[in-house]
Parts: sequence; C-alpha cells; structure tokens
Amino acid sequence: MVSNHVRLIKNGRLELDIWRLFDATTQSIPPHDSHWIVKFDTWKQNIDEFQLAKYPIAILISSDSDLSNLPNEFLHDDLLLGIEFIAIDFPNYTDGRGYSLAQLLRNQYGWRGELRAMGDVLIDTIHYLARCGFDSFLVKQGHDPKLALKAFEAFTVHYQRSYLKPELASE
Repeated sequence: MVSNHVRLIKNGRLELDIWRLFDATTQSIPPHDSHWIVKFDTWKQNIDEFQLAKYPIAILISSDSDLSNLPNEFLHDDLLLGIEFIAIDFPNYTDGRGYSLAQLLRNQYGWRGELRAMGDVLIDTIHYLARCGFDSFLVKQGHDPKLALKAFEAFTVHYQRSYLKPELASE
C-alpha cells in the first residue's frame, strides 16, 4: 500500500511531495526557506524579491489565468532561474483550460522545466495531461498513484498531435 502522502508522479516514479502552498493573506512572500509554491499573481507582484531569494520557488497558475498578461521578461532565462517548476491547478477534472495553458507554456513561451498538474488530477486524465506537456502529476488524494502510473501504458496509438518533448543538448 502506498502512503497517502506519496501521490507525486515525477520522472515515471512515485515520490514524496515536499512542496507546500504559500497563503499570501498574512504576508506578501513566503519565509526564506525551501519548497514554497506561490500563486501566479503573488509571483508577478514580487518578481524582484523572488529573484533575490535564497531558495527556488514554484509557481501555481490557476486554470482561469490569462497568460497574455505575462511580463515580457518571462521568456528571459534570468527571470526563470529561481523557479523550480510551474504547476497548473485543475479545480475539477472537467475543466480543460489547464491543458491549453500547458500547451501555451511549452510551445509559445518555451518553458522547458518541470510542468506539474495539481488539483483534481485523476487516474483517467494522466495520459492526456502528459500528451499536453505535463511531466509531473500530483494525483488527487484518495486515488491510487500506482494505478495512475499504469495509465501511461493505456494507449499505444494516438490520432492527434502531442507536445513534442525538447531534444536534450548533447554534451
């Protein structure tokens, strides 16, 4: 039996999720320690402070976010250095906007780092999320993450295009 705390699928394996969501109601940025996920708006309002932070952060983008409001600097590597991963929230599994956001981040904005699906991430959606560019998945509590791993093997033939994974630079 897998612990209920081991719900993160990353690099094809189950891992313990050590990241925590920062609540910006009491202060504008999280304490200066590791493993904080900040909401997209919090990150945009405090970009300069996050760039000076000792530890990398993760950004959580809600499904109703408008990426056209991204700062022009978003594409610059210097700005992205302090970002461990970008997560997209799925408030419910029928909300498909996160799939589109993943495609935009990968194809239009060139995000090559970890892209995590969070929220109402069900076993049935894992395969489709991966095809849109997600490479880590926080499986919804109560769902068996071992079964979710098997979902990657569910289909061997695809009729539609998928996210093209970037070629790794040879050393």
